[in-house]
Amino acid sequence: MRIDILTLFPNMFTGVFNESILKKAQEKQAVSINVINFRDFADNKHKTVDDYPYGGGAGMVLKPQPIFDAVAQVTKHSERPRIILLCPQGERYTQKKAEELAKEEHLVLICGHYEGYDERIREHLVTDEISIGDYVLTGGELGAMVIVDSVVRLLPGVLGNEASPLHDSYSSGLLEHPHYTRPADFRGMKVPEVLLSGNHRLIEEWRAKQSLRRTFLRRPDLLENCELTEKQKQWLEEFKKEQR
Repeated sequence: MRIDILTLFPNMFTGVFNESILKKAQEKQAVSINVINFRDFADNKHKTVDDYPYGGGAGMVLKPQPIFDAVAQVTKHSERPRIILLCPQGERYTQKKAEELAKEEHLVLICGHYEGYDERIREHLVTDEISIGDYVLTGGELGAMVIVDSVVRLLPGVLGNEASPLHDSYSSGLLEHPHYTRPADFRGMKVPEVLLSGNHRLIEEWRAKQSLRRTFLRRPDLLENCELTEKQKQWLEEFKKEQR
């Protein structure tokens, strides 16, 4: 996969992309990440990338020319790139979206600043608008880091255990079950006996039930769009009775 990030602050990405899983993914050549300062594409003497909004109002607006030209440069050899605008007005980012983007060959992330983008960027250039949450940041850089991290970890060969992403919270529509490690007894706090039993069927059933319980207690909204088995429906009724 190739990921190009268009930003006015490329140094913000240095530490994030040169540590941990993202660094290893690049070393394994599972992904190529390029950070481009789109100010370099401004066609004016002072390299200005923003201007006052037509009609008046507070703040400055990013001009279309530098961004259009930067995207044209990074996509000239790409057949079907996904061009993503980081924006508070965009689609709320989810694990499902991360899984969708992980199947692409080329992503272009555009990080905005100031009051916003010239509307022609939205209408005629991008394929997706994404928001990482219902709040406003000073720019799109942090959102881009979140998207890159969540997508790259899903690429084949990036994580040590290929099954790891399959059990992540949200991948199944539910939150992940609790985890424990040694010691079995830490200051009187004990690991559930079923996890020490060696009975894999019972362990998987316990994990599935705990996953559903945790979702019911912490994120019941997720259950509205989740298809449950008959067994899970029975467990859900148990949880509801426990709360009465």
